[in-house]
Amino acid sequence: MYPFIQKAYKYHTHSFSFYSRLITQCPSIRNSWNSLQILHGKLIKLGFNKNTFLGNCCLDLYSKVGAKNDALKVFNEIPNKNVVSWNMCLKVLVKFCDLHSARNLFDEMPERDVVSWNSMISGYGLYGLFENALGVFLEMQKYGIRPSGYSFSILISYVEFAFHGKEIHGNMLRYGVDLSNVVVGNTLIDMYGKVGLVDYATGVFLAMETVDVISWNSLISSCCKSGYEDTALSYFCLMRACRYFPDEFTMSSVLIGCSNLRCLEKGKQILCLCIKMGFLCNTIVSSAAIDLFSNCNRIEDSVCIFKDSNIWDTALCNSMISSYALNSLEENALRLFVLTLRENIRPTEFTLSCILSCATTFPVDMGIQAHSLVIKLGFVLDPIVSTSLVDMYSKHGLIDSASNIFSDLLTRDLISWNTMIFGLAINGEPTKSLSLYYELLEVGGQPDRITLTAVLSACSYGGFVDEGIAIFSSMEEEYEVRPGIEHYTCVVDMMTRAGKLKEAGDILQNMPHEPNSEIWESILLACDIYGDLKETEKVAGKIMELAPESSLPYLVLAQVYESRGRWESLVRVRKEMKERIEKRVTSYSWISVRNCVITFEGNQILSCGSKDIGIYSTLRLLTEDTRDKDLCLAVATGSNSC
Repeated sequence: MYPFIQKAYKYHTHSFSFYSRLITQCPSIRNSWNSLQILHGKLIKLGFNKNTFLGNCCLDLYSKVGAKNDALKVFNEIPNKNVVSWNMCLKVLVKFCDLHSARNLFDEMPERDVVSWNSMISGYGLYGLFENALGVFLEMQKYGIRPSGYSFSILISYVEFAFHGKEIHGNMLRYGVDLSNVVVGNTLIDMYGKVGLVDYATGVFLAMETVDVISWNSLISSCCKSGYEDTALSYFCLMRACRYFPDEFTMSSVLIGCSNLRCLEKGKQILCLCIKMGFLCNTIVSSAAIDLFSNCNRIEDSVCIFKDSNIWDTALCNSMISSYALNSLEENALRLFVLTLRENIRPTEFTLSCILSCATTFPVDMGIQAHSLVIKLGFVLDPIVSTSLVDMYSKHGLIDSASNIFSDLLTRDLISWNTMIFGLAINGEPTKSLSLYYELLEVGGQPDRITLTAVLSACSYGGFVDEGIAIFSSMEEEYEVRPGIEHYTCVVDMMTRAGKLKEAGDILQNMPHEPNSEIWESILLACDIYGDLKETEKVAGKIMELAPESSLPYLVLAQVYESRGRWESLVRVRKEMKERIEKRVTSYSWISVRNCVITFEGNQILSCGSKDIGIYSTLRLLTEDTRDKDLCLAVATGSNSC
């Protein structure tokens, strides 16, 4: 028994007030499971364990030291449970991921206050079940419980789709939440920025009576996240004009904006200001600077900033790994990743996502090893990492593995839906891709440009012309997405695959964009099958103008001329192709042997991972060894076949 408890027992054996002070104020009991066990035993001996107040204290302390079973036993021992007892037990179950038992306990509670409802909302939101959290919030209002500011803050932090954010904002207005409050306003600005509604974020900012640096940071960051980088830079200038002093987060957001714009000159100006203000030593700012130079194809400058950094942390290393991956230096990214592991820098979901993107350029064994590391580090349920796994397996053609990972996702953001829809489309599963798109609509998801490009590609591959036209026609009206050149490309390709050249031509005439080479290539391939010679020559000429490096128009024309017996035209096209197409696209194949990847290009062998493979020498030795064995066999049998 601990000395301080021993002494206490001697002088205060039956003092209820003493035990109350001891259990609530003594740091040793609050932090030690053994001390708590000893005190709990004494309470049981004296009968104080049945006291509601002391029982609640023990329940709370067992929860804090991570003793779930002990906490539940204390809860069952309390004869007269009050609402605090029920709330504490509910928090224990939520804390230890037992949402099913938490919901059952919640339904059994004789009395539920706003804390009870908030605990259940927080539990669902914490584990990615936003629809369940929103359902509890609506149920709470039906029972006449007025939501608190904390209720709204929980929901706002887990918002995934724009209409959910608007709905919660409307409820805040309905219940009279003070939206001019700086903390509440900053939370709303951040939420609207996350779902891409910059106008709403700006409206909240302008409606606030008082703003601070965090308000400006949230607004600038929201603009950068939603693709309004020029607006973000304007707000930054306005912020300085209003005599608000930017901090490290402001400068990193502005650098990110310059990085997204790929505007090196403005980025250099911001970087000079960072150096002047002494912010470059901050790893958040230096990470943003690394990203800026990387996106502007100045990887050598990114490496210089990284090497000049005195401290390695997760953010800095993640930026450098991402920069290597972005500039097709996958091996450098993997080497740096291994170094971070040796330096005991724990990978984040962003780190693993970058590594998985690098794994798509290597044999699938590398991706499987990365998947094993994801499981070992406990990131298998993280939506960012899981989406990267889906993408990696889809690009390797293992669509079943990708589908299994997607099915196990607890939280599905729009990126994960887009990745799976695209993966199914490019792997010969257009029907499943289209079904998944409709499933997204059923759960209330708002498709974006990428979603619609993916589903239109699926319609093109699957020959679903009617579905594709219906989706294309409803883009702007239903989803507020104006069709871009990528969407028109998919629709034209869909029409040409179905043999509807006239309809494809009508789309070409009415589209607001100039047709790109991909659209003309779809038309050219269809003309080769369904069109006449003049139309084929006309379209081929368009492609030669837009994509001089493409060999497709020459190959199609050569095939058409050959099928019609126009030998002079065939010779002329082949000669032009040889003169104009300087760099031919070469096919590659590779095999992985242990840590060595051997790449084959035509008749040439390139080795990645070792200086001299000597594969031809090995094959020659094997051939000679086989000849020797055949010769010995012929001599032994008396055969003259050799």
